[in-house]
Amino acid sequence: MRGSKVNLVAVDIGGTHARFALAEVAGGRVTALGEPVTLKTAEHASLQTAWEAFGAQVGPLPRAAAIAVASPVGGELIKLTNNPWIIRPALVRERLQVDAFVLINDFGAVGHAVAQLPPEHFEHLCGPDAPLPETGSLTVCGPGTGLGVALVHRSARGYQVIETEGGHQDFAPLDALEDTMLKRLRKTYTRVSAERICAGPGIIAIYETLAEIEGRAVPRLDDKAIWTMALEGSDSLALAALDRFCLSLGAVAGDLALAQGAKGVVIAGGLGLRLKDHLARSGFAERFAAKGRFRSMMEDIPVKLITHPQPGLFGAAAAFAQEHAQ
Repeated sequence: MRGSKVNLVAVDIGGTHARFALAEVAGGRVTALGEPVTLKTAEHASLQTAWEAFGAQVGPLPRAAAIAVASPVGGELIKLTNNPWIIRPALVRERLQVDAFVLINDFGAVGHAVAQLPPEHFEHLCGPDAPLPETGSLTVCGPGTGLGVALVHRSARGYQVIETEGGHQDFAPLDALEDTMLKRLRKTYTRVSAERICAGPGIIAIYETLAEIEGRAVPRLDDKAIWTMALEGSDSLALAALDRFCLSLGAVAGDLALAQGAKGVVIAGGLGLRLKDHLARSGFAERFAAKGRFRSMMEDIPVKLITHPQPGLFGAAAAFAQEHAQ
């Protein structure tokens, strides 16, 4: 199988949806990715039954799989974070009737997508308007249900993806308003991580803090409602929360770049793509670069937004391609 063309099924499993697509890899790279099919995890008992449902739609499936899951990968049993499915790696070949497979964390898959996608799948956010460097480290972070973080290291010999839990570093407030946000969150969480602010659900704490500061009755809204109002611009408080979210994300992305010695940064995640029009004109760039004595270094780092519609599927296939390359 090494070095030859391989047809496979790419899978990206989250809490709500499981996405499937046929893919082709060769020479360590993804050469084709088919149209995705999205299935609701709540409507299927397991990965196996969802796999069979996908097969019923597209016909006989290849005997290879690249599976990205929203969970740490390792051990004898994988329990997805926001999904009742359980995956036993030892049984994947038998249950899915495949000869070869790769299991990877979903944000590790995004790291592989960053490493292999061509420049046209990245949009400039701040820093030099230049392609991502071909050598050195790239920080990949993405707000979604959580704050995913990965490190991609490129060299003349290829690349390596390192999955991390960088989203769980401590949140560091930078002004009085963020001090208030942190104080509010500490009533619920003893330790407040960056993910509590810079992920989709974090907009609730920001919104409620702003309401409290203005002396308004604090409305009990879920994050989806607040994001809808913010992105539509239909509520001034939600819009202010969006601006604050972008500021905090810029600061956290800059901290991660400093810690990882990054020569480039990529913002990913479903929410990251939805924020495309807001990040570029927000205070994201200023907060990213505002690292004291390292400001000039930070200003020289290109920061991009990945715009590929299915980086999880592409990245899962890329991970398989890398593992089975010569």
